[in-house]
Amino acid sequence: MFNCLLVDKDDNGYRTSVKELPDESLSEGNVLVKVLYSTLNYKDALAITGKAPVIRSFPMIPGIDFCGVVEHSESEEFQVGDKVLLNGFGVGEKHKGGLSQKAKVNSDWLIPLPSAISPLQAMSIGTAGYTAMLCILALEKNGITPASGKILVTGATGGVGSFAVKLLSLMGYDVVASTGSSDQHDYLYDLGATEIIDRAELSAPGKPLMKERWAGAIDSIGSHTLANVCASIQYGGAVAACGLAQGMDLPASVAPFILRGVSLLGVDSVMRPRADRVAAWKKLAEILPATEMESIAKVISLAESIDVAEQLLNGDVTGRVVVDVNK
Repeated sequence: MFNCLLVDKDDNGYRTSVKELPDESLSEGNVLVKVLYSTLNYKDALAITGKAPVIRSFPMIPGIDFCGVVEHSESEEFQVGDKVLLNGFGVGEKHKGGLSQKAKVNSDWLIPLPSAISPLQAMSIGTAGYTAMLCILALEKNGITPASGKILVTGATGGVGSFAVKLLSLMGYDVVASTGSSDQHDYLYDLGATEIIDRAELSAPGKPLMKERWAGAIDSIGSHTLANVCASIQYGGAVAACGLAQGMDLPASVAPFILRGVSLLGVDSVMRPRADRVAAWKKLAEILPATEMESIAKVISLAESIDVAEQLLNGDVTGRVVVDVNK
């Protein structure tokens, strides 16, 4: 038996609660993991509250990432006692996820936990930090360096945004943070931002081409914000897009791409090839001091995650939320 957060749905709507379930209720998989920590991401909050159709079948254990210890393995890649982590692959959506004391998954979805970081530190980073690093690596692969110029981060007080600001700063970049949270400026400066702009500068419909302001950007907002970011990138710059908080639409023109050679780089963290996942986590372990990982995160229990999910969707959560599934 194990405890988990369970989301169910019937004619009366969504219901989310902490439940005790038998091991037989887990999904199919060749590796059984004793989960130590999971996280609460934007997608998890949508799943828990039912505010968007994230979950594909019910009942479902949410949680798109987790870190833990292998309890049973039918894979040659992982042995009992190995520390592992997982991000994405439909876990928490169509495959029972990480907000649980146990998870059974396909070994191809797991990677070894880097020895330099603990399970708590790994989930303090979580999918948010991992996605931020994928975006940075995409920009660098496209030729962006600290010498290129300022890098914009939209949604800067969110999970991905917070880590993007901190990671870019640690790597020597000049970071401009965009936020609508006027009371979080000190937080962003502490993370390493050198300049802060109001998100209202970017969120309304804009022109096909605007003043060249940034060498690159990491955007988790989408819609008009992403269109305006692309229109404001310097010649030859690049934008890594990984989210849609404002919307899925992209009301832009081709002007920035064909007149300034701007590159729009789509970053997916869910189905990423293993080599990319390993590279991103290796880089995270190299540059993030342990104290930085933990200072950005708040640790809560399974039961508390239900209320915190609502807070997250309302924009009342800053930084990362780690869930101690055994608390």
